[in-house]
Amino acid sequence: MKFNLKKIIVNGLIAGIIIVISALTMVPVVGNEMDLVLASRGLPPLSSLDMAFFCCVSLIFGIFVIFQYAVLKPHFNSRLKAAVVAAFIVWTLSSLIPILSNVVYGFMPLKLSIIGLIWAFFELLLAVIIVSKLYDRKKKD
Repeated sequence: MKFNLKKIIVNGLIAGIIIVISALTMVPVVGNEMDLVLASRGLPPLSSLDMAFFCCVSLIFGIFVIFQYAVLKPHFNSRLKAAVVAAFIVWTLSSLIPILSNVVYGFMPLKLSIIGLIWAFFELLLAVIIVSKLYDRKKKD
């Protein structure tokens, strides 16, 4: 199976930008709850550098989810099924396991974690569904 790496990276970065925008829209939803959690642990609020780091991570997740989509699409022969499964796989590894680990360790409250888990799944799903249309578009010469 051959993959167009340039196409995966470009489309993955677009997916990553969608994830970043979605993550930024989540901030008003949870308000200052994250800052309160961090303060209760003796940690400062997230800095601009921290936010830049998470934006870079989101771009990487965008590339991973589009790569996963590219791998799955021939097997499912359905853009939507491949998108859902790709989002689920990346979400499990990037969000479900780490967030649940933080809950088990007592670092994050359950309510905030559930919001984060649901938001993370749907932002990945939205990104891969939107970008799958671009990815599958045939180039006309």
